Amino acid sequence: MTVAGRIEALTLAERARRAAKVAGEFADAVDVDGRFPSEGMAAVKAERLMGIMVRPDLGGEGASMTEVADVCAIFGQACAATAMTYAMHQIQIASLADHAVGSAWHEAFLRRLCDQQLLIASATSEAGIGGNLRNSICAIETVDGTVILEKDATVISYGAHADAIMVTSRRNQDAAHSDQVATVFLNDQYTLEQTSVWDTLGMRGTCSDGYLFRGKAPAEQILPKPFAEIAAQSMLAVSHLLWGALWYGIAADAVTRAQAFVKAAAKRNPGQTPPGALRLAEASNLLQLVKANVVAGLKQFETCKGDPDALNAMSFSVAMNNIKIGTSQTILTIINHCMLICGIAGYKNGTPFSLGRHLRDAHSAQLMISNDRILGNTSTMLLVNKQDTSLLG
Repeated sequence: MTVAGRIEALTLAERARRAAKVAGEFADAVDVDGRFPSEGMAAVKAERLMGIMVRPDLGGEGASMTEVADVCAIFGQACAATAMTYAMHQIQIASLADHAVGSAWHEAFLRRLCDQQLLIASATSEAGIGGNLRNSICAIETVDGTVILEKDATVISYGAHADAIMVTSRRNQDAAHSDQVATVFLNDQYTLEQTSVWDTLGMRGTCSDGYLFRGKAPAEQILPKPFAEIAAQSMLAVSHLLWGALWYGIAADAVTRAQAFVKAAAKRNPGQTPPGALRLAEASNLLQLVKANVVAGLKQFETCKGDPDALNAMSFSVAMNNIKIGTSQTILTIINHCMLICGIAGYKNGTPFSLGRHLRDAHSAQLMISNDRILGNTSTMLLVNKQDTSLLG
């Protein structure tokens, strides 16, 4: 049996846990140095997890969104930077897999991605648009079948380490700001001129520096569907679900550390309930709420997948937005509970109960696509859309 065959004989979760073990060993170093999680991502590639969502005839494994989310949650428990890099890569895969069907170039690219375990980044942010990914200032210019694009991207996560970047822009120089397309550029088809440094409180290892992107590629590399359709039916929902899964993973590891602290205290004083036990029960309860929130969203997404009307429905958008808001807010409460349980041992770095990295990484959750922006969009939809009150979905 080949090496790939031996790997695929294991479940996705088993392979993810093997990669997570490696990623976890370097998580603190990645955070301290603010560097790319090269060891963790190398382990992910060695387990051939990069293209699992791609359909089998193109070299993938046809994994469901729920299976991919579970992998993200496993990585989140080990190294948030590895988990976020993997999740953002899979968001691009979902866009390609769902919205480039029948495009010869993109299907060949997915085959190559699975074979070589390539990493895809995304350039949706841009100076001057205020964080609204559904607007672009830059526009592609097509000359003799070649696309030319320059974009002042305020953030391209792990851009210097990517094998390709999916870039959004206006369709042409005369197009409206919201008339966008997405184009895949291979790393020998563009240059990156760094314009800002990612020196942040948390999620330091995603290396989300700013760049002036300059690219030139054949026009066939433009995704065939408008970006508005890709964003509404795939990118936004997948982002909320996979981010929610990895954020759950961060909180789950914090609860695991707090539980170990309480158990150790119980062993030291047999017959006495440790002071942190009650707060641990509260944290466990909140963690279950986060899990239920993400699982319900995944179930709804799988049900709606392939049905454009369902994916474009306001009720679906409201549900996905609520998953992001609820998860990103609740994990901070959970991790703070765990910090109080572990006390100074949780506050200090370098202990088995250290939670500083978890807390700092979790603070990014409310800022990645700002919760205020999402709540604003949701409030507008709720003015015209009836609230879903059914337990059956």
